[in-house]
Amino acid sequence: MQVSLKDIKKLFEEVAPLPLQESYDNSGLLVGDENSMISAALVTLDVTEEVVAEAVAEGCNLIIAHHPAIFGNLKKVTASDSTGRIIMEAIRNGIALYAVHTNFDNIEGGVNSILCQKLGITGRQILKPMKEMLQKLVTFCPVQHADKVREAMFMAGAGHIGKYDNCSFNAAGQGTFRAGESANPFVGKTGELHFEDEIRVETIFPSFLQSAVIKALLSAHPYEEVAYDIYNLQNEYHEAGAGMIGELHEETDAREFLLKAKSVLGIGCIRHTALPAKKIKKVAVCGGAGSFLIRDAMAAGADIFLTGDIKYHDFFIPAGRLILADIGHYESEQFTKELICTLLKKKFPTFAHFIAGTLTNPVNYL
Repeated sequence: MQVSLKDIKKLFEEVAPLPLQESYDNSGLLVGDENSMISAALVTLDVTEEVVAEAVAEGCNLIIAHHPAIFGNLKKVTASDSTGRIIMEAIRNGIALYAVHTNFDNIEGGVNSILCQKLGITGRQILKPMKEMLQKLVTFCPVQHADKVREAMFMAGAGHIGKYDNCSFNAAGQGTFRAGESANPFVGKTGELHFEDEIRVETIFPSFLQSAVIKALLSAHPYEEVAYDIYNLQNEYHEAGAGMIGELHEETDAREFLLKAKSVLGIGCIRHTALPAKKIKKVAVCGGAGSFLIRDAMAAGADIFLTGDIKYHDFFIPAGRLILADIGHYESEQFTKELICTLLKKKFPTFAHFIAGTLTNPVNYL
């Protein structure tokens, strides 16, 4: 079964919208034509020259990776460096490159969720929710059209608050307007001041849905000129953000938990701070490099924080208030490949996709 690249792109960007990626990131379609048809996809954590060669050998014309093949300020594409060779070889063989990186890190059900699942961490929540992501829309419509307007905005993604949907506030009032000579008023007469019983409808949405919500509002609203206001909110967006925190089923010896993590993740070694005598229960995680979340994990009351790429001086930060454990960058993100395949299988059951056999972890252990 062939699938259009546009449909694959749509799948991942509905699950993990690109606006959720960090400002430094480069997720999305990096090489290729979204109108092309994909016969098979190779799934990997990193795109290396060996991975491209594997894609060629397996007949895959798409590589889906967690880490973007093009990162930073790329100024040239030549054979003098590996990035250039990767891009040139991909284009030469008609292989598209797509990345799901920090937008996949920052969602419920993403990189940190599957890491929690593998480690037996339940009741998970985003550790550091995003800020300045929510907006409120306020509009006014005739009483008999309020249900239609609300439903249209809800269908466009508005009205979600935590585990609740279709959320709005509604207040009755009276609107006034006078239609000009060239107007075509839904109610009232040209040149006459009109009073109309209306409902003030308020609802919230993440900012990346603004155009879709406004389009839905305008299509459902009966007025020729629709009045609405949009406010930026300071509320945290708890459906997206960095890291995750949850609990083990029962209090566990810290050493036993780390040994379990080492086994489950296949880690060569774990660097960690001193292990206290008391047992642990509340666990925070961040796939990849998560040192920036150490203080957030402490503030959330975590007993232990697992992440990768921890620097020497970062181990001093907890000062005994938190166990800090470096479980490796690759190791903490490796299950992203499984997650990508699960999404593909669910959406396109007969589409051919493979997890790359090439090991891309550049770190080795003695």
